[in-house]
Amino acid sequence: MIEAEGLTKIFDDFLAVNHIDLHVPAGQILALLGPNGAGKTTTVRMLSSVLKPTQGTAKIAGYDVSSQPAEVRSKVGVLTEHHGLYGRMNAIEYLNFFGELYGLSKSQISLKMEPLLEQLDIAQHRTKKLGEYSKGMRQKLALVRALIHEPPVLLLDEPTSAMDPESAMIVRSAIKSLRNEERTIILCTHNLAEAEELCDQIAIIQNGTIILNKTMQEVKNSLLGGSLYIAKFGKPIIEKDFLIPEGIQIHHQNQYEIHFLIKQPKKQNPSLIRYLADNFELLTFEEDSIKLEDAYLEAITHKKSSS
Repeated sequence: MIEAEGLTKIFDDFLAVNHIDLHVPAGQILALLGPNGAGKTTTVRMLSSVLKPTQGTAKIAGYDVSSQPAEVRSKVGVLTEHHGLYGRMNAIEYLNFFGELYGLSKSQISLKMEPLLEQLDIAQHRTKKLGEYSKGMRQKLALVRALIHEPPVLLLDEPTSAMDPESAMIVRSAIKSLRNEERTIILCTHNLAEAEELCDQIAIIQNGTIILNKTMQEVKNSLLGGSLYIAKFGKPIIEKDFLIPEGIQIHHQNQYEIHFLIKQPKKQNPSLIRYLADNFELLTFEEDSIKLEDAYLEAITHKKSSS
């Protein structure tokens, strides 16, 4: 549904995006992660045919972003960081305006608008002027606008920024409900917990270059070099008491817990468990889920140190 090959954007002498490749099939959500200024927004603008690539190609739902911009825009719903809402309009006027730009009739717009306003909990504000909306309400309405024409591709830039926890939960729930076999979503976010909850695939961009692009689990495993397991003890322990088998590392520990980084769990876990049970008051030994935050920071730090 989204294919990019060697996508590049140069502004004068500044290389903003440098030969990136993306392949996101239908039914998948990809999180595009990276620090401020990494090139995320520029990438989204090229994929939505707002900016023309300097080099490379990209196709959205089969349409070329350079040679078929009108077709691309009809297939894409975009939520930008700056929404450009018209403060003197109310929600109904605003959505009718954009719905007509997409070629929808008034009845079609109404049919699509009402369920979305209800789902995002702003239906009660449909007649209020947009200039009176809070930041969170504006974000929700901008998402409704992006969805009004039922696009097969969604490009969402910080969809829950400036939202209170309840509103953010509503938007995340809406994004989950949008996942289906015929729709693809790219989510740009700094909220790594949100990316971990919603996304199937992770692409990390730094200085305009994709430094890693894998499934969620592949990202975690490849960056830390193994699986994490946590052992919990009934009595305080200290690291010097341990004779750790070869190939097993202590990731971190405190008096009652040790987190092990294990490259071959099926082969190494049985002997490690026997050793811990025979020599210490072992209470539990279980897999410890690696947080995306750990993997992300490892990727960024490793890239900086190797540059």
